[in-house]
Amino acid sequence: MTLTATAKPVPPQPADRPSAVRRTWRTLSPYAYVAPFFTLFAAFGLFPLIYTAFVSLYRVELQTPGDMEWRGFGNYTALFGDEIFWTALRNTFTIGVLSTVPQLVMALGLAHLLNYRLRGRTFLRTAMLLPYATSVAAATLVFAQLFGRDFGLINYVFGLVGFGPVDWQAGTVSSQIAVSTIVIWRWTGYNALIYLAGMQTIPSELYEAAEMDGASRWRQFIHVTLPGLRPTILFTVVVSTIGATQLFGEPLLFEGSISGGISHQYQTLGLYMYEQGWGFFHLGRAAAIAWVMFLLILVLVGVNALIARRRTRKEAGR
Repeated sequence: MTLTATAKPVPPQPADRPSAVRRTWRTLSPYAYVAPFFTLFAAFGLFPLIYTAFVSLYRVELQTPGDMEWRGFGNYTALFGDEIFWTALRNTFTIGVLSTVPQLVMALGLAHLLNYRLRGRTFLRTAMLLPYATSVAAATLVFAQLFGRDFGLINYVFGLVGFGPVDWQAGTVSSQIAVSTIVIWRWTGYNALIYLAGMQTIPSELYEAAEMDGASRWRQFIHVTLPGLRPTILFTVVVSTIGATQLFGEPLLFEGSISGGISHQYQTLGLYMYEQGWGFFHLGRAAAIAWVMFLLILVLVGVNALIARRRTRKEAGR
């Protein structure tokens, strides 16, 4: 007679419950990972914004920053009563239009060309980023020489075709065109690469279908590329609008004057704020200008977003 021993099955042991410390860490770890960003943003972004709003309500001079005299909205009312402020606001708008519209149109065309299979595409894409990588000081000083009245290359070329020399720094339209040219040169390649990245996300099947239907490259660009790039175009318009509102380095270094020319003909809001704060030592008024620029950017971005939303709803309703 043989006895067979069978082992009893061992019941599964319950998994160890995580300790309280581990549960707490799992809950708080995402906040710990993002805490450095919010700490830096609060220290260098939120606090200066709030403190600038506080300073804009006082009369504060750079020589005696500790002596603050309450003015309420006096800095803002004095600002809106200053003709130079309205001149700077108008210059900011005109220079922004003169630089943004050609810049984005040229960037869109360059991106469309680079989207095709060309020889040396990598070299061309790298070369388009070189103006953006160039220092604004170096670029502006070079363009200031090119737009020189007596020995500038631009006037030399004008002389070859029979035109007289242009005083690029004295005239209102000419100086704004010169400053806008610097901005266009620096940012066209950057926006072109953004458009190129957006074009490469458009499905190739759409182009193939359009080509089978007999659409030319121009019609493909109008009916396939532009609708696919609409979010990217909106992004570049918003970013370019913010950059145009904050334009500072190019007009400052074009002639080396914080007044933006003898008659303030190309002084922007950024340059006007610098003149009030560090030229005339009125920190309170400079803070008020900074907040006006901030609110202006919010309005412009809101208008762009509203136009884009209405256009999207209109197309969705078709």
